[in-house]
Amino acid sequence: MIRFVLRRLVWAIPTLLLVTFLVYVAIRLGTDPVASYKRANARVTAKRLDEFRETNGLYEGAGGYVRGYFQWLGGFLTGDWPKSIFRNGDVWPPLKNALANTLVLGISGSLVGIVVGNALGVLAALRPGKLRDTTVNTAALVGLSVPPFVSALVLQLVFAVYWQKWFGSSLLPTSGVYPPGQRGFDLWLRIKHMILPVVVISIQTIAVYSRYMRASLLDVMNSEYLRTARSKGLSERRVLVRHALRNALIPVTTLAFLDVGAIVGGLIITENLFEYPGMGRYFLNAYGSGDFPQLMPWMVIIVGSVILFNMLADIVYAWLDPRIRL
Repeated sequence: MIRFVLRRLVWAIPTLLLVTFLVYVAIRLGTDPVASYKRANARVTAKRLDEFRETNGLYEGAGGYVRGYFQWLGGFLTGDWPKSIFRNGDVWPPLKNALANTLVLGISGSLVGIVVGNALGVLAALRPGKLRDTTVNTAALVGLSVPPFVSALVLQLVFAVYWQKWFGSSLLPTSGVYPPGQRGFDLWLRIKHMILPVVVISIQTIAVYSRYMRASLLDVMNSEYLRTARSKGLSERRVLVRHALRNALIPVTTLAFLDVGAIVGGLIITENLFEYPGMGRYFLNAYGSGDFPQLMPWMVIIVGSVILFNMLADIVYAWLDPRIRL
């Protein structure tokens, strides 16, 4: 097992370097940091532009991109990050806040979706072809078919706009983390502002995991070792809990790790619709203004998260099923 983990770690490092280099090139080509700097500083001098290029490693040509990437990488690893172009301040404080907000929202939505989805998948698999199974499958197909921006707009209309018309005040807030002017931490207000975004995130998560869990459990329920367990006189409940669920959860656990790894950069639509100050809105604001020093750390965190959780998924799968190590 140790050799398996070390092999994954060794492959993760060059993968991270290659992907971040490609991202570096793509961002430089797609945003033109020098033009963005000119827009933010209309009276900038040629000397100041040269200093900006040197500080950020914005060299020209193929060799210049390689040289600039390694200059940026060295500064990133040592904490010597360039200042934001438009904010003219440190990049880390707003990025840290955006990351924390996204993790709270994403983990909450994924946790609700995974737990509820797996429970519905088990209920459906226990009565294949019956009304309960048909209901769960139909609801899952509807959930998969509805895009997040549609479900978000419907929820905002029902619980804010129309609710206010019907009862005089909106039931749930539709934007931000706190009401305007709020100071300090308030758990109840934070929960109220997260309810609708969490529901939007969990709708498709529930749909995916209910179908995945149903298929996995049905496959396990027909296996020979379960028939052997039943022939030994074990109760159906013990067969389900001790044997069937334990093995059916192996592919579901792997999928869960992959989904968690994608949380950091996968909520752009939801965060934008709810004006939630997370990594999605951070990216849209930074990309819209062409702020290269803000975009690169964002991209590294996204890429690193995906690679890390893909590696953890492999390790957990190998731990649950030792055959994978071979």
